[in-house]
Amino acid sequence: MSSNCHDIGQSLGCGAHMKELRRIRTGPFTEETFLSTLHDLYDAFMWYKEEKDEIPLRNIILPMEFAVKHLPKIYVKDNAVDTICHGAPVALPAISKITTNFKEGDTVAIHTLKNELVALGDAQIDATKLEKMDSGLIVKTKRVLMPTGTYPKSN
Repeated sequence: MSSNCHDIGQSLGCGAHMKELRRIRTGPFTEETFLSTLHDLYDAFMWYKEEKDEIPLRNIILPMEFAVKHLPKIYVKDNAVDTICHGAPVALPAISKITTNFKEGDTVAIHTLKNELVALGDAQIDATKLEKMDSGLIVKTKRVLMPTGTYPKSN
């Protein structure tokens, strides 16, 4: 964005620069909601240390599942979780359900049946084609967020 301002100034022959860039939304986060300062976090942590009350901390630190709530979700069976935690792609037999349609190339959130975020990945096929499939890779795992060993290995 700052280079655009500079380029426009060059084109107009008067020069230009950006004074301020303000991000008002990213994913599910907006300026009005869920913003805390590091000072707020520090105060909540000190309160927890002194009073053993974690409520202020929980009001500031949100679960990572919240950050991906805007993405299409794929729920996988428990016996597939550890394999995905090792970076394996999501194959059709591992899928228990999907919440919304997605298109090939979309980023999807991979969840356990308990709604725990396992990983993020890129859809390899449109969700509308899943009903006609018997097997195949559905999501290429891009970023694993759950530690390995959280769920038992499949037998």
